[in-house]
Amino acid sequence: MRGKRLDQALAALADGFSRMALQRLIKSGAVRIDGEVVDRPGARIEGRGKVEIDLEAPEGPAAISGLRRELTILHEDEHLVVVDKPAGMLTHGTSATRAARRGDSAADLAVARFGPLPTLYGDDRPGIVHRLDRDTSGLLLLGRTREALDALKAGFRSRSIEKTYLAIVLGEPRFDSEWITKPIGRRAGRRDRMSVVPEGQGRDAATYYEVRERLGAFALLAVFPKTGRTHQVRVHLASIGMPLLGEKLYVPRSLQGKLPRNAPKLARQALHAHALALAHPITGEALRFESPVPEDMAAALAELRR
Repeated sequence: MRGKRLDQALAALADGFSRMALQRLIKSGAVRIDGEVVDRPGARIEGRGKVEIDLEAPEGPAAISGLRRELTILHEDEHLVVVDKPAGMLTHGTSATRAARRGDSAADLAVARFGPLPTLYGDDRPGIVHRLDRDTSGLLLLGRTREALDALKAGFRSRSIEKTYLAIVLGEPRFDSEWITKPIGRRAGRRDRMSVVPEGQGRDAATYYEVRERLGAFALLAVFPKTGRTHQVRVHLASIGMPLLGEKLYVPRSLQGKLPRNAPKLARQALHAHALALAHPITGEALRFESPVPEDMAAALAELRR
């Protein structure tokens, strides 16, 4: 067992319990090693020790304790929740990040607040039908019922759910508006990164932008992704020589290390999911939600305007 994740080790020992159920028990403080509570499912087993697990401990929302954040809820009803996610918060946990984040992803926090949520993609993504990168802020939809989740999925697939992002980019746009239609796929040798790939490879992707404000060597854009590929907005804007301010992964080589002197400091990419327009997944009511520009992007814009 040495070197294994705690949840994996327990799954091999506790017959009849799913790994997800064991993860909830671990997070609830029901597992002790040599008398000390270990509440991280991803904690590595370092050596021999006495493992105690309280299999009668509650697994529900009340069991998720010590969460570092609370969700900012813009709308909630019995079928739908709209969250204003801050930069730095994961949409949902993964095997690689859950231990480090200790269950404070948007999905985990939603379960803690609303109870069990349906899933589309597996037990680790409750309520999630679309996602935002960890360092992208803004609006996130969650489904509370299976019917709502299925309807939201269909809405994204048919492109009837309209998404608007605000982006601060380095570069002077050639046009006041432009379509970017380039396929996107995994980068060879770097499976965690995406890139524009030749026609016939990857998946089709389409992004439309409009210039909201020109700021010398920078610009504020309204961006309307028409498909939902991983890192789509970041990759597409970088591909036309306009990477996001604060971008770490997707900066054209010609621009690396060449930020203008007046470039404000930003700890993450300047991308914000500003608005969502959709029909309610059950009632059909027309809904629109907006999230204001977050403080770090507002401060960067103020500095550029000066």
